[in-house]
Amino acid sequence: MSLPKYYELYVPFLTAIKDGKVHTMKEVKSRAADFLELSEDERSERLPSGNQSVYDNRIGWARTYLKKAGLIEAPQRAHFVITAEGKRLLESSIPITDDLLAEKYPSFAEFKGKKPAGSNGTTVTQDTAETPQETLERVFKVINEQLADDLLTEIMNQPAAFFEALVVDLMSAMSYGDGFVTKVSRDGGIDGIIHEDKLGFNLIYIQAKRWEPNTTVGKPEIQKFAGAMMGPPKIEKGLFITTAKFSQGAREFAEAQHIILVDGQKLTELMIEYGLGVSTLKTYCSKRIDSDYFSDN
Repeated sequence: MSLPKYYELYVPFLTAIKDGKVHTMKEVKSRAADFLELSEDERSERLPSGNQSVYDNRIGWARTYLKKAGLIEAPQRAHFVITAEGKRLLESSIPITDDLLAEKYPSFAEFKGKKPAGSNGTTVTQDTAETPQETLERVFKVINEQLADDLLTEIMNQPAAFFEALVVDLMSAMSYGDGFVTKVSRDGGIDGIIHEDKLGFNLIYIQAKRWEPNTTVGKPEIQKFAGAMMGPPKIEKGLFITTAKFSQGAREFAEAQHIILVDGQKLTELMIEYGLGVSTLKTYCSKRIDSDYFSDN
């Protein structure tokens, strides 16, 4: 089954505390997940950022919205109890949706930026199945996907030598050490070399190919690179990086030879992550409660 949306967790949340006793958030999460019969994989599925599980994020927002509607209370931090109104609504068996909460509880409508039904002729609708965090991450992903596409286009407009230098710069930005581009006429199939240590005991050979993004790099190209790594000198670590894609055969051979493959999509992701060829337009900082600060109070 797919993970329930945040508003589909309203009933499981209220059900988990319907006995009228105070329960910790940890207990509520466990009870609601058991009520929904969620598997361990479903409970542990992560948001794209990896910072939090999807389930924790969604039930966290369900908690926030139920509290804003006055259906639950928090007598102390991370402890919750159902209110008389919350119990009444749960026992009514009426489907609990954002529309219903916005219609019946003005505090919820105000928090969600909605107007109750009938207010100036406005009706409410279930505007999104996402939590604010999920919306933020989805939009952030769309922006980065567009940026990645623009980066790839810009790379393809540059000379081939520029791409080889870019790859070395990227490795340096990722703290792999100092590197240089080999001389084009005598590179022996090696486009760049990274020194992982100051004296050059550990080397990484780089093959950089600026090919059309819709091109598929096959196993033979990786085999040629593996041959070049045999030296002399023989090098144990290799990176084949391209603006194109890799075939399954190429990936399987590279894995067996301990060669790292980076395709066009991964390349642009790394450039964005390590700030190469991009600049920061605006920074948004998402924060949460510091539990340690309040732990002794």
